[in-house]
Amino acid sequence: MSAPLSETKGSGPAAGGASNAQANTNVLEGNAEGQSEPKRRQKNMTRAQRRELQESQRAAKAADAEKGGERGGAKGKSTAKPSEAHRSASGAPGRPRRPTESGDTPSRATFTSSRSAGRDARDSTYGGDDGNTQTRGLRIFSHFGLPKAPSNVKGDIHPAIIRLGLQFSTFRITGANARCIATLTAFKTVIQDYSTPPNTTLSRHLMTHLNPQINHLVTARPMAVSMGNAIRQLKLEISNSDIDMPEQDAKDLLCRKIDNYIRDRIIFADQVIQDSAGQKLRDGDVILTFARSSVVEKVLLRAHGDGKRISVIVVDSRPMLEGKHLLSVLTSAGIPCTYLLLPALGSVIGQASTVLLGAHSLHADGAVYSRAGNALVAMLAKTHSVPVLVCCETYKFAESVILDGFTKNELAPTGDIFRTLPSVIRRDRLTLDPSPNLEIRSPLYDLTPPTNITAVVTEVGIIPPNSISSVPLTLGRQATYNSASVFDGV
Repeated sequence: MSAPLSETKGSGPAAGGASNAQANTNVLEGNAEGQSEPKRRQKNMTRAQRRELQESQRAAKAADAEKGGERGGAKGKSTAKPSEAHRSASGAPGRPRRPTESGDTPSRATFTSSRSAGRDARDSTYGGDDGNTQTRGLRIFSHFGLPKAPSNVKGDIHPAIIRLGLQFSTFRITGANARCIATLTAFKTVIQDYSTPPNTTLSRHLMTHLNPQINHLVTARPMAVSMGNAIRQLKLEISNSDIDMPEQDAKDLLCRKIDNYIRDRIIFADQVIQDSAGQKLRDGDVILTFARSSVVEKVLLRAHGDGKRISVIVVDSRPMLEGKHLLSVLTSAGIPCTYLLLPALGSVIGQASTVLLGAHSLHADGAVYSRAGNALVAMLAKTHSVPVLVCCETYKFAESVILDGFTKNELAPTGDIFRTLPSVIRRDRLTLDPSPNLEIRSPLYDLTPPTNITAVVTEVGIIPPNSISSVPLTLGRQATYNSASVFDGV
């Protein structure tokens, strides 16, 4: 009886140890198989399947990051314990995935869901539900400048600059001349309220104080060429300020130089352009113009004031409809006018004797960058042998070259594109149903090639478009001759 008992006691631990060792071996083999299973599964995948798997992994990571950002304090927990979808997508070796019914290859539903998840992640990256701040559809227009009111003011921004930025973003101030004058006037207020810190000089520290003001205006709306040239001239005057001059005298001197710049480069320049362009107008001429240019408006009023019997065709376009303001000014002055929209231009272009256009900027190759629609007007005028005169001040000259209106542009506010249609049309028939596939885009500018322009009327004379490169040389001689009166005659 004792012998069998001793054998049982002796063989029990040995048998238990052998069984434990065998169990451990099976567990290790199972783990090794679990670790190598995703590798074998990926090795059996096709290239398209591996690409879909990578997209699902990226989408899962992006979704996990968004969830972590929304939870805030729970971000650490989400990092320590990732979701099951993240584990299954990344193929973690600690917990192998179950094989699908069709074998090691993932099912079609997995790739469909990953494809939709990747598409949703891309849509959330490039656009959202708010169409006013983000573009939802065509990414080819994503580089166009979109005016927006700065939500939060960063840095020491003067209240006059904040007010001006709001006026720019809401298009209450439009036009190159109006924006430039408003900017320089606001800078006069900033300079007068400026105080030089101790151990610094006005000529060095004032420019660092103006840079945040300029950046704020650029955030509200992209800077015009006229504004850039004026700000560049202002910085030059600041750098040339006498460091031994009292601070208040130096600020007064800078403000007077700003007034001189507005007077000489804008006001006096417009008066000279009025005389030069008015000499090209005769009694009985039919003048065609597009939208509204302040200098063209002055030319027409000056010609009418000189007793010339002229009539004006005002061509306009949505959504800005700036020609309405020009139409009201001309009709109030007693000038007979005809008003039409841009699509009807072809029916009246043959009646015009001269086309007068404004300009946002004038480039070195003779191309004119102006309100969208000018290029079409100039092209049709050339087709019908109608001379095209562009009225432009020389401070709008840019040494750069733009090949088209797509490389650099802005977006006009859409507003209500049906507001000018007759009231007899039912409003519900004009309403555009919101759709994710519908996007309304109104580029603000276009480029008129020099081949469609007859001449450019400036304060230094009437210049053919192929000779625009001589404008800086002419301005250099004029600035040297009038340096005492323009910049120092204060």
